[in-house]
Amino acid sequence: MSTQMTQNTQRITLPLPSQKQLSKFLGQAFFWLLVLVIAFYTMAPFIYAISISFRTNAQVLVEARYLPEELKLVNYQNLFSDDDFMRSLFNSSLVATVTVLAALVVGSFAAYALGRVRFRGRMIVLYTVLAMTMFPQISILSGLFAIVNDLDIYGSTVSLMFAYPIFTLPFTVWVLTSFFQGLPAEIEQAALVDGATPFQTFWRILVPLTAPALVTTGLLAFIAAWNEYLFALTFTLVSKASQTVPVAIANFGGYGYEVPVADRVAATVVVTVPVLVLVLIFQRRIIEGLTAGAVKG
Repeated sequence: MSTQMTQNTQRITLPLPSQKQLSKFLGQAFFWLLVLVIAFYTMAPFIYAISISFRTNAQVLVEARYLPEELKLVNYQNLFSDDDFMRSLFNSSLVATVTVLAALVVGSFAAYALGRVRFRGRMIVLYTVLAMTMFPQISILSGLFAIVNDLDIYGSTVSLMFAYPIFTLPFTVWVLTSFFQGLPAEIEQAALVDGATPFQTFWRILVPLTAPALVTTGLLAFIAAWNEYLFALTFTLVSKASQTVPVAIANFGGYGYEVPVADRVAATVVVTVPVLVLVLIFQRRIIEGLTAGAVKG
């Protein structure tokens, strides 16, 4: 009898976790709890915006619900049937694409010169480029407005294509310069020995190696141009046909004294989708661009 009770006691008794295992478990639990809190904090406003976009404006102003009882597409139908909004969507796409191309083409050439060519005053030029990112947009608006007016491009999308590289080029040059500096000099020397010209070395060898940086800086330039409001409002104020999406959303009109909250939120969701799609498509390149150079060896 006593032998059987001893065996049952041995079966029931479980080993207690060690202090190291307990600390590891608590650390992992705290980590995942922190991840969930950060994910909820960052995603909750966007989820709420999507929820508002599927309600009528009257429901938004009266009901205080996080999720709608019924999904309604009336706001999206109004948007895609609005010629002004669709035109502004096209204008934003055109301006952002041209801005990205200008930033990458000009920025890559400038970064190659600053990162690979040794000349007197190179660091002064590099820090001057960095200093250009510190000026707020409002400080150069009046001077830039005078230039745009003198060039007779005021009120057109060309004025935005001219203005946006002013704040996208500096950080593009700065980021790409660090990547060009990190490339081994032996690669360039081997290409020159094989008979490649400096331009062929740059275009066929160095540029593909900096593809992660090009994707990262290009996406940042696209987001900056896509979301820009101050220059777009100033330079296209007199021409509704040249306005970009941020200005078009701000100019949405309501009925009487009613503010079109639902329409504006639905437009915000629509213009967020292209950026989200680009991030998902190029996420691998973006991660490579952000982590390249972080570890040596």
